[in-house]
Amino acid sequence: MANPVTIRVGRKEDLPRTLELIKELAAYERAPHEVITTVEQMERDGFGPQPIFGSFVADRGGHIIGISLYYWRYSTWKGKRLYLEDIIVTESERGKGAGKLLFDRTMQHALDEGCTGMMWQVLEWNEPAINFYKKYGARLDDEWTNCSLEQDQIKALLKAQ
Repeated sequence: MANPVTIRVGRKEDLPRTLELIKELAAYERAPHEVITTVEQMERDGFGPQPIFGSFVADRGGHIIGISLYYWRYSTWKGKRLYLEDIIVTESERGKGAGKLLFDRTMQHALDEGCTGMMWQVLEWNEPAINFYKKYGARLDDEWTNCSLEQDQIKALLKAQ
């Protein structure tokens, strides 16, 4: 292939394109209105004095076509784990190997950082992603229920106490 995909560590200047890919994923997942993060917030959170996430980018010919965004999680049972928040490959590049390269690099990073494993979530209707992860022998767990509270809910709950 004339323009092979290269994987590298994400940089601050990649954030505008990273946010575009996040919005593309949100549209695919039928929730474009859920994206409230900004480039400025991501710059603060990923490149400030205490970064809370890291990323890898897939680059083809100087254009970012995909990202892997991760952070650390701690399991009381297993210790340090890498949590893969998202792997995103732009629609026109899916099925061409960039996702595999990103996933492989992220797995290697988990090992390099002394993690006991890595975790992520996938929507139950996202068959292409589920099939991708099954190729790796990933354990798909339907035993746990996802829970969350949004900032406005937390504020209201604490105020009511």
